[in-house]
Amino acid sequence: MVRDDDLWPLSVGPVTHSGTMPHEPVPPTPDSPPARQSPRALLERLESAGDRTARITHTEHLPARGARHSPWPHAVREEVVEALRAAGIERPWSHQAEAAERALRGESVVVATGTASGKSLAYLIPVLHTLTDSAAAGGRGATALYVAPTKALAADQVRAVKRLAAPLGTTVRPAVYDGDTPAEERAWARQYANLLLTNPDMLHRGLLPGHRRWTSFLRNLRYVVIDECHVYRGVFGSHVAQVLRRLRRLCAHYGAEPVFLLASATAAEPAIGANRLTGVPVTEVTEDGSPRGELAFALWEPPLTEARGERGAPVRRSATAEAAELLAELVARDARTVAFVRSRRAAELIAVIARERLDRARGDAVASYRGGYLPEERRALERALHSGELLGLAATNALELGVDVAGLDAVLITGFPGTRASLWQQAGRAGRAGQGALAVLIARDDPLDTYLVHHPEALFRRPVEATVLDPGNPYVLAPHLCAAADELPLTEADFSLFAPASRELTPKLEARGLLRRRGSTWYWTRRDRPSDLADIRGQGGPPVQVVEEATGRLLGTVDAAAAHTAVHEGAVHLHRGNTFVVRSLDLPGHIALVEASAPPWTTSARDVSEISVLETDREEPWGDARLCLGSVEVTHQVVSYLRRRLVTGEVLGETKLDLPPRTLRTRAVWWTLTEDQVDAARLTPEILPGALHAAEHAAIGILPLFATCDRWDIGGVSTALHPDTLLPTIFVHDGHPGGAGFAERGFHAAREWLTATREAIASCECESGCPSCVQSPKCGNGNDPLHKRGAVRLLTEVLRVSAPER
Repeated sequence: MVRDDDLWPLSVGPVTHSGTMPHEPVPPTPDSPPARQSPRALLERLESAGDRTARITHTEHLPARGARHSPWPHAVREEVVEALRAAGIERPWSHQAEAAERALRGESVVVATGTASGKSLAYLIPVLHTLTDSAAAGGRGATALYVAPTKALAADQVRAVKRLAAPLGTTVRPAVYDGDTPAEERAWARQYANLLLTNPDMLHRGLLPGHRRWTSFLRNLRYVVIDECHVYRGVFGSHVAQVLRRLRRLCAHYGAEPVFLLASATAAEPAIGANRLTGVPVTEVTEDGSPRGELAFALWEPPLTEARGERGAPVRRSATAEAAELLAELVARDARTVAFVRSRRAAELIAVIARERLDRARGDAVASYRGGYLPEERRALERALHSGELLGLAATNALELGVDVAGLDAVLITGFPGTRASLWQQAGRAGRAGQGALAVLIARDDPLDTYLVHHPEALFRRPVEATVLDPGNPYVLAPHLCAAADELPLTEADFSLFAPASRELTPKLEARGLLRRRGSTWYWTRRDRPSDLADIRGQGGPPVQVVEEATGRLLGTVDAAAAHTAVHEGAVHLHRGNTFVVRSLDLPGHIALVEASAPPWTTSARDVSEISVLETDREEPWGDARLCLGSVEVTHQVVSYLRRRLVTGEVLGETKLDLPPRTLRTRAVWWTLTEDQVDAARLTPEILPGALHAAEHAAIGILPLFATCDRWDIGGVSTALHPDTLLPTIFVHDGHPGGAGFAERGFHAAREWLTATREAIASCECESGCPSCVQSPKCGNGNDPLHKRGAVRLLTEVLRVSAPER
């Protein structure tokens, strides 16, 4: 069983006893559970089971680190200090004390320290002090708002706050306000709560449009806590930045100017990112004073199989199958383990395979956790985690930022999660009670993962990336200007708050009939809700409901933007360990009908793209060629899907699809080659298209190493003669309307990015191209043509004449 203190979300360690220092392990008693297996021992056992030695390409051992404490900030009320001491916190760690002191002085602060470093306590100290201090004045008193990216994280935090603040009686009154909150609890929260825990979606659609019912809360708002703020990147982050500006505007209207307290995984330039997100000056606290247990971090590359993929390319064993096998072995050894995966489907598949490998008793201790489950299903899984009923879990990043699962022995990371911040966030879920832990990154068969497991310095020596977001993106800005105008009439004084582009954009919204001007003020004129214009998570509209055809039972939902690729006709859909096949997809009706089935394959969609240049904003000479950044229009169409064998990934066949094309206006980075460069790289007309195509695929795969994005957030097109440039050209574009900042990051890091791309192709052990270097799983052209050696020569020539790194 798992002790309650193992699940303590504030990472403050177990309750102390007389003479025991805070944050340090309590000495064992005769009734203590047996000692945990060391991370090195766990890794040795995984490695020794079968011939697996060659699969570990690198192991990084991070030694244990002692704690650095500080006194309590002198301004904190004594009853708050006593409540914290009753929870076992005799003294705060140094970064907790520094952040709290700054917050109490009225500074906005971002705490960017490691996972399990007690960031929650850093912001709760000033919040609890202020709520308690104001209670003596009578009435509602000061209020605080906590914003989390997921419902699960907010629900977990309210449990922690209630335990921590219990000695303070009713002076701290927390309440959760999200889509699952019943109407009567929402009413209580509006009238009585002084600590409201919510998410950006509910702010955007509920609290801000209905601000007149929250007048008392907003007038007294002293602190806004933004937890896991590194998650707010790209289009999602840009939307949240505008939601927070709308919140600041309403607070100012009611006479409040709240202090922002942000918590982030370790990131580059956290103060700059926090300022861009909130729009206010932010001070960063980055010196981590928390203790850390030993961490063994292994990089794991699945072996090549005898199967052959497209065009005869070698195929590695899938990371999904490898993770399922390792999860089953760790659970069999009583090691509490979470396997993080990149997709909902993979979470289901790993849980199914792991259960099949275990006996019935052990198999019941493995489950999956992902978005798209119904609320009651998520809550049941969360309770099972807290009770220790589950030993193994396959989870998407919904758990990375959700329920605190302290006390884990191991974490399996199935494929690079897109950013180094997320990688360390997931790895840090193990060992959160202070004990040693094992983390294993299992490489997928793609260019980035293959590059990383053979270049460990890119993970362990390079600084963590900065957060990329663009609140001024007109596709993001426009709907929030409409929402703001509905909340309070929009004036010219508001333009500097939202973005400089507001001044030019507002007349366009007026011309479209969305806003109406009276003098120097703009109003929302329509009957519908303007908040419906902005889909802040970029899901492309209402979710598609997945319904079992035979029973009419709702299984879950799929984001609208993913429907073409995830629930097309013939797609294999997994839900709670059960397999279904999609019978039909009704896009206008937002319904996919499925039937229970168990085919021995998975499916993956492929699409084709065309691109045209709308405007070139930046251009730099690379010899006689050009590196460019600008606006483009991309036309996508899903044209078919592949069936792949479950374990090996071997391609079994391809089925054509007839789905409508989708048009996207976005941002792109592109570079051209001159005829002289083509000749210098020995690229004959027969070789050139394949070389361009291979370089494009690899560049898309490697860009997430330099921009905080996922491979699926970006796309690309290559052509031997593009009609807009009249030259051989490679484009890499953002996958979101108006752009998300990824292509721009690629433009500014072009030399380093393309150097890593060339290295990833050249160092791959395959002969003529494979999924680890130049093949793409979503290529609508069937990865044809591709020329691996030509791509290496092409990139060598591009880099030879490119401008020096900026």
